[in-house]
Amino acid sequence: MLDRDLAELYGVDTKQLKRQVNRNIDRFPIDFMFEVTNSENDILRSQFGTLKRGKHSKFLPYAFTEHGVLMLSSVLNSKKAITVNIQIMRLFSKLRQAMIDHTELRLAIEKLIHKTENNTKNIELVFQYLDELMDQKIKTKSTKQIGFNQSL
Repeated sequence: MLDRDLAELYGVDTKQLKRQVNRNIDRFPIDFMFEVTNSENDILRSQFGTLKRGKHSKFLPYAFTEHGVLMLSSVLNSKKAITVNIQIMRLFSKLRQAMIDHTELRLAIEKLIHKTENNTKNIELVFQYLDELMDQKIKTKSTKQIGFNQSL
């Protein structure tokens, strides 16, 4: 999650949130929080369409992982920060569960596809054998003429 989104949820200015993070930077290792690069920021800004005056910071935003969001509650020590943090943690848990559920579904579908591919190959093989048998039967079959034979 980006710093501006979290600041809005916590009811503080982005500047204040970043100040608190910078004062407690030891609590935010790289796997908890990182600064977005210039190219990533350009991509993010392009997603919002036209820029509105005062809506976008001239500084690069911080991006927080689940653990970084959890650490923010200790840095922003207010009742609202704690309640918002609890809601965010519940949301992360639901997202994680949804990803697990979708992974299991994807694996089951891949297993079915694999079985179907094998069945298709087996059916093609059966038809190939049938064609070969039909060709052999036609070659070995004696052809008797039907009708009157004058040579006698």
